[in-house]
Amino acid sequence: MTTQETNTTKKNLIDLTATAAIDLMRLGDISAEDYSKALLEQAEKCADLNAFRTLVPEGVLAAARAADDKRRAGGALGRMHGLPIPVKDSVNTRDIPTSNGTGALRDFRPRQNAAVLEPLLAAGAIVMGKTNLHELSFGWTSNNETFGRVYNPLDRTRIPGGSSGGSAAAVAAHMAPLAIAEDTFGSIRVPATCCGLAGFRPTFGRYPGKGIMMLTDNRFDQVGPLARAVCDLILFDGVITGDNTPTVATPLRGVRIGLSSDYFLDGLDPEVERIVIQAFAKFREAGATLVEVATPDVVRASLDIGRTIVGSELVQCITAFLEQQETGLTFEALYAQAGPSMKAYVESRALPPNRPSREAYETALAKRDVLISGVRDWYGQYNILMLAYPVIMALPPNISDRDVIEIAGQKIPFYVAIGRNIALGSCASMASLVLPAGVTAGGLPVGLQFEVLSGRDRELLSVGLSIEAALGGPAVGIAT
Repeated sequence: MTTQETNTTKKNLIDLTATAAIDLMRLGDISAEDYSKALLEQAEKCADLNAFRTLVPEGVLAAARAADDKRRAGGALGRMHGLPIPVKDSVNTRDIPTSNGTGALRDFRPRQNAAVLEPLLAAGAIVMGKTNLHELSFGWTSNNETFGRVYNPLDRTRIPGGSSGGSAAAVAAHMAPLAIAEDTFGSIRVPATCCGLAGFRPTFGRYPGKGIMMLTDNRFDQVGPLARAVCDLILFDGVITGDNTPTVATPLRGVRIGLSSDYFLDGLDPEVERIVIQAFAKFREAGATLVEVATPDVVRASLDIGRTIVGSELVQCITAFLEQQETGLTFEALYAQAGPSMKAYVESRALPPNRPSREAYETALAKRDVLISGVRDWYGQYNILMLAYPVIMALPPNISDRDVIEIAGQKIPFYVAIGRNIALGSCASMASLVLPAGVTAGGLPVGLQFEVLSGRDRELLSVGLSIEAALGGPAVGIAT
């Protein structure tokens, strides 16, 4: 890095990727304290977005000074040296309350950090604070009635996506380059597309889930990162998994990408479709082979399978968390303090008489088994590495949208417009990468999702570097 480049980055600390910031701090070209101050100042400037539920400036600066002292003393520096990371408030933190976005847990202090935090902290990361979210991580808007709604930094009339809306807003507004999110049924991927970010939902089980309130019984819930560049997703993955192998970009030439025109690419908002078609043309120019695939019925059933399983397991999973964490709360006590909209949503999906029947639940589990094996056969049939399609069918919804979204003059149920294209990744335990494909004339982002079979995470991230380049570089973001 040249002196001119270093001087430039010093003036634009909040625009650095996590990877670049860490490199500069490790070299001593910038101090961890100055970097933390810049991010905290940006967070204060953008406080109206309501991205953070809890921000701890004093603790962050003290940890940053300690990181600088360690560097000056010649101590061994970790791969996350001096990096402040916003943490979704569904991920347990010992020193900061973990509310899960709900009033009954407002002051809940876990005895231990969530397991995913330990390798990050050991590598020198700093918990910047806890980000706001959709209550109980059970929704896609982040319109939280207890702690206030989160606003999209790109357009405050639009949702930031959910449930990890606060983490996404923090990264998109340059309060931090990398944040922890969590995805049961799209809660990393929907905020990534709504805020123009890179997001990664790894293969189920790749990252530890202990210390996080699950909504399913060891099936869908997966913590993961949001960032503005793929290199930072790779950094996060390497620290969590302990994989120090350098990841280089896999060229797109010869990579076979499946296109599901008969399902995942059908019925899209015209602006979404236009941007997606332009993106596919860029992949062809880069040498990728785009393969039209016929979508099996079991894949089309993913949304119904996932909704049935979540609706059946949600109450028992939240109850188990409350007991394991010794909160002293029952589900009934927690539910009594929930926001009105959340109560209505839980009642409509997960409480008798609306909870799926035992027969429907067992049928969904059986269909999921068929789905997992069927997807492997499907990929093999067409010899594809990945599928590519937009995360949601529409543009980022208006903040007031609730039950329906209008697409090309048609009123589409909200859960279909948002949920149809994210269900497969959750139900089939796939690894999913989201990247911004472009923006509309009005500046709204459109995100593409790339899904590979479980266990091929590192390969996905490697190809992701080339996809990112073909799409024009790092993700969309603003510094307001």
